[in-house]
Amino acid sequence: MKQDKKQKARELRAYGYSLNEIAKNLNVSKSSASIWVRNVALTKDQEKTLSRRTAKLSVVEKRRATRLARKIASQENLLNQSQKQIKKVTQNELRLIGSVLYWTGGGKTQKGLVRFSNSDPETVKLMMAFFRSVCEVPEYKFRGHIYTQPHINPRNAEKYWSEISGIPLKQFFKPSVKKATKSKKGWLSYGSFEIYICNVELFLKIQGWVKGIFAFF
Repeated sequence: MKQDKKQKARELRAYGYSLNEIAKNLNVSKSSASIWVRNVALTKDQEKTLSRRTAKLSVVEKRRATRLARKIASQENLLNQSQKQIKKVTQNELRLIGSVLYWTGGGKTQKGLVRFSNSDPETVKLMMAFFRSVCEVPEYKFRGHIYTQPHINPRNAEKYWSEISGIPLKQFFKPSVKKATKSKKGWLSYGSFEIYICNVELFLKIQGWVKGIFAFF
């Protein structure tokens, strides 16, 4: 198989193919292609062909880079314009957002326990604003709980989520370490975070807000 590829590489080189093209065509490294064709002598016509192909590829690559840059700029512009459409969030809007987020990611089985879990720091910040501003939860009522993997330092994760949520470390439960079921590569650096609030009235309030929202649809 290797000899076949080597022979094919030499033939492609003789036709005026560049090292990058040969490597791509044969699915080999550029260094291997270079070694295989280093003794291939090219005629003046073949050298001209190679020069023209290289110049053509350079133009194609520049065009591709230009198109990509335009696409990225267009997407960035769309993102910025969309962001500007969001004005200051009112108290009632925060109530709606927080209630729906809770209903999609919060605990609904234990009536006396309000708990919300997420691994996205911005979502956690938003929910803490909802609990503090809309729900008026006293600071001493908050409890934090982290879920990590064996490769994550629990102490570092606790410090991280404490800074994100504003909940003091002394109000954190003992971390839960889940057994890794796949490569470390797929896991977040600080695990996930769960907010706990023991309050029956708040649980019922949020449930009522959610029902009120759903009643419109």
